[in-house]
Amino acid sequence: MIRIAIQSKGRLNEESLALLQSIGIEVDTPKRKLLSKSLTFPIEALYLRDDDIPQVVAGGTATLGIVGLNEVEERGADVDVVCRLGFGACRLSLAVPKGEAYDGPSWFNGRRIATSYPEILGKYLKKNNIDAKVEVITGSVEIAPAVGIADAIFDIVSSGSTLIANGLKEVETVFESEAVLIANKDRGAEEQAVIDDLLFRIESETVSRGKKYLLMNLPKSSLDEAIKILPAMRSPTVMPLANEDWCSLHSVIDAADLWTKVRQLKAIGAEGILVMDVDKIIL
Repeated sequence: MIRIAIQSKGRLNEESLALLQSIGIEVDTPKRKLLSKSLTFPIEALYLRDDDIPQVVAGGTATLGIVGLNEVEERGADVDVVCRLGFGACRLSLAVPKGEAYDGPSWFNGRRIATSYPEILGKYLKKNNIDAKVEVITGSVEIAPAVGIADAIFDIVSSGSTLIANGLKEVETVFESEAVLIANKDRGAEEQAVIDDLLFRIESETVSRGKKYLLMNLPKSSLDEAIKILPAMRSPTVMPLANEDWCSLHSVIDAADLWTKVRQLKAIGAEGILVMDVDKIIL
């Protein structure tokens, strides 16, 4: 049995639990308890604040954690980043009042910057030889310029709508982040075996994201051209039909390419095209 630390609330909590559920690992939600064992996998979930997760994993209280890469960087935790999980994407950016005539990073010289991420910001300022005063605050960083606490902010940005609502504009992206799986560096062989199984399941889930399964009937005379259109993961599956002049073609494609591929296939005679969601792909 290993322990995985998960954010106790918020979007990252919901997406972390959804990932575990999608790979057959059921755990109770944090509304019920702080620590919850899974009945379907040798793991238990420990629900914490996101900024506590890197230290808890580094210290060995939890073997694994799901947390934003920004928190790992900010806390300087000595952990292994095992894999990126493909959700929770955001960025840490500098923003200034929208009326300011921003002319580059040198604008911040002599200014006050409010942030909850002083370590990441400090590295950026040092790298760019910027002499600015860092005002460390928690909570609603975006209101700092309006109330006179600071001249600018350094904070998490997803859509940018919060900045706009507070009269700010994003001017410099400093750090790109997403949810990652982190692990304690001193894990043993038994723990690693469980982690390997978990990673196998996660890979099958992440590979299948944004994929569609196509099934169609196709004249054999168009098969070579269809294979060029649908290279698939290795190559398409081709099966015979009762009509010797036709075959059945199966393939997996990126959802973003779906309608372009369908038009191309129709143009070479494909019929009865079925489009299905992909649940899991085992490589």
